[in-house]
Order: sequence, then C-alpha cells, then structure tokens
Amino acid sequence: MRIVGLTGGIGSGKSTVSNLFKANGIPVVDADVVARNVLKKGTGGWRKVVAAFGNEILIPSGEVDRPKLGQIVFNDPDKRQLLNRLLAPYISTGILLEVFKLWMKGCKTIALDVPLLFEANMDKWTKPIIVVWVDPQTQLERLMSRDGTTAEEANSRINAQMPLDLKKTKADIVIDNSGSLDDLNERFREALADVKKPLTWAEFGLCRDGALVAFVSILCGVIICRNVFL
Repeated sequence: MRIVGLTGGIGSGKSTVSNLFKANGIPVVDADVVARNVLKKGTGGWRKVVAAFGNEILIPSGEVDRPKLGQIVFNDPDKRQLLNRLLAPYISTGILLEVFKLWMKGCKTIALDVPLLFEANMDKWTKPIIVVWVDPQTQLERLMSRDGTTAEEANSRINAQMPLDLKKTKADIVIDNSGSLDDLNERFREALADVKKPLTWAEFGLCRDGALVAFVSILCGVIICRNVFL
C-alpha cells in the first residue's frame, strides 16, 4: 500500500491539492476531519480539552467553540503545544482507523492530508511526501483575503506553524502553488504521475491483495511441505 504524505501551510492551497487527489480517484484521509471528530461533545478528546481549557471554550450546546480555541492557542505557544499533546493520541488512532478501513477496501494508494505531518512524526509512515509550497508574500495575502484578517493576525497564524521553506527541504515532491490555478493543475499532474507509478514489491506486500497473496503462498508452502514429509 502506498501512503502519500500531503502537507503544507495555512493558505498554501493544500486543501485544493487534497481535492484534486480525490477527483483523480485517490482516497484521502483528512487529519482535520479526524480532529473535528475527536473534539465532538462527550469524546475522550473533548473531555481532555475541556478539563485543560475550561468551560469557557464551549458554546451553549456543549460543543467546543473551535474558532475561540484556535484563537487561544495560536497566540500562546505553550497552550498550542498542550492542545497538540492532548489530542495527538486520539488523532493518530483516528487516522490509523481510517487507513485500515481503506486497506480493507483494497485501496492500493491513499493520501494522508496532515497539516502537522512533520511535527507529529507521521512523515515516517508516508512515501512520497508532498509539500504544497507558496512564497511568503502570496501566503500572507491569500490568508488575509480568505479570513478577512489583518496582516498582524495572519502573520501570527503563519508563524505558529513550521516554516514552509523548512517543510520544503523535507519533501520528496514540492508543488509550487505561487501561481494561478492552471499552474497548480499542471504541477499536480506532474506529482500525480509519480504517485501513480507501479507499486514496489514492499508496497504491494502492505496492501490487502499483497497480504492475501503472501497468505496463500505460505499456505501452499505448508501443504507442499506436509506432503513431502508425510
């Protein structure tokens, strides 16, 4: 099974690339969706976060006010690390469960869309690693336009993440999204060609079909050995 690591930075266009993968028939496990699920009212993640940050982060229904929580942690590195530490086990388990579901369906290639791929050490699970990169000025302008924030607020959110230039050095494939949507589509097609290359034997062995082939081969070997020695 080929597990593609997809990451980027806020405002880099990673979600657009994630949607392009889906449109081209490659299932995507979205860490943000998993994170939303582990923060739902009554879950283990919800209880941990409410215990740490207090009831003031809740809306009347009892659900977490995600924008309010985001504002708190983006402006306080210690609280951001605390939140990541509290939710990391739940998010990792949720991602593994989604990967297992796709494995059971026989998927041979999937993408993990994880904003904190390197920070959470999930890069070791994936190959190739794709980083959606954008130049700093374009990233700032896009974030301000998208969220209606000031330059100071946008920079605060950008600086709360690992720099894109550093992520770029850790990538196997870099998709430069500093240009137009047409440019992005062209860069994506180039990346997709690499992703769709035939699986290696190791990757095939990790997919469901490969596991079945291995099981049948072992079973046949056992039967042959029994016949030889009987």
